[in-house]
Amino acid sequence: MQTLYTLASLENEIKPGQPVQLLQKHFDQSKELLLYLIHFFTAIPAYAETDAYIRSSRHLPTAEDLNVNTKIAGNEILWRIKEDEAYRAEQEKLKPESRIDKDLVRKIYLQLTNTPEYQRYIAKPERNRKDEKEIFDFILDELLLTNEVFIAHLEENFMNWDDDADMVVQLLKAYVQKPGTFNFKQIVSTDKWEFAKTLLSTVREKSDYLETLIIPKLKNWDAERIALLDMILMKMGVAEFLYFETIPPKVTINEYIDIAKEYSTQQSGQFINGILDSIHKDLVQQNQLHKTDFKKA
Repeated sequence: MQTLYTLASLENEIKPGQPVQLLQKHFDQSKELLLYLIHFFTAIPAYAETDAYIRSSRHLPTAEDLNVNTKIAGNEILWRIKEDEAYRAEQEKLKPESRIDKDLVRKIYLQLTNTPEYQRYIAKPERNRKDEKEIFDFILDELLLTNEVFIAHLEENFMNWDDDADMVVQLLKAYVQKPGTFNFKQIVSTDKWEFAKTLLSTVREKSDYLETLIIPKLKNWDAERIALLDMILMKMGVAEFLYFETIPPKVTINEYIDIAKEYSTQQSGQFINGILDSIHKDLVQQNQLHKTDFKKA
């Protein structure tokens, strides 16, 4: 959707290969956001050693200053991430540290040290996977994703945060579960990438034909006054009806209703629902739908 909208807004002629390059750029932005989240996330437990050094270097350090508990800096998950060669390679390439707010890292770390969850964690001298994972989950879910200052920091630095937040957070959680198993060169599966490219090319190549199915359904609406984004979403929906045989029509309709509500006007969800539902009924009556069960396919 974003790629089609950008292409429709371009004043210059679209060059061969440009649509797929633009689509890839969107995925690259998602990867950059993911790398930054991992970097910021791991910087919090790692700050324990920095805090211990700063406090021990004071002119008149207290006994507490000289005995800062740095257990969390040795968290097994943290070290598995640090030792992940694929992550380190991407980190070297994209340099997420150039955007990091070190003062915000410090504040969140200090907030962490004042929580009962952290005190219980450091109170145990031994390590076990359950505790190591739980403290990481706590940092992410309770100190980062619910932190308005942190979210504002992401919004300021990544214009794609609002669009990609859910997907990237899911990727982050999956990565933390199994560091070292993630392919950073391809953050979406081959199947999803092929689907995205095929849907993009199909909507562009069949654009005129898709409009012949949509425009008669607009009735009292002037096609030129329909929001560009709504027209794009309807074309994508009809393209899925006709050319993507394993996607159930109900799934298509519900998906584009949700996208319309999220990205277009308040009335767009109901409007697109009506148009797609009507086109779907016509295609069924005309025996133009040839759907295949996904599992069988």
